[in-house]
Amino acid sequence: MDIAALSTSLSQSALSQAVGIRVMSLAKNQAVQQGNDMMRLLEQNVHPNLGKNLDIKI
Repeated sequence: MDIAALSTSLSQSALSQAVGIRVMSLAKNQAVQQGNDMMRLLEQNVHPNLGKNLDIKI
């Protein structure tokens, strides 16, 4: 393998790795945002007494 082909291969590998890291970063940020949105929705309790008690008969 000549130097030019090796250089091109390494450059493509580095680019692929950088793109993969960026995509994972975007996915992580989106998951964090969805988690924050879910927590905000759960804190906005529509029925404050709903789910406070559990009636079980055996």
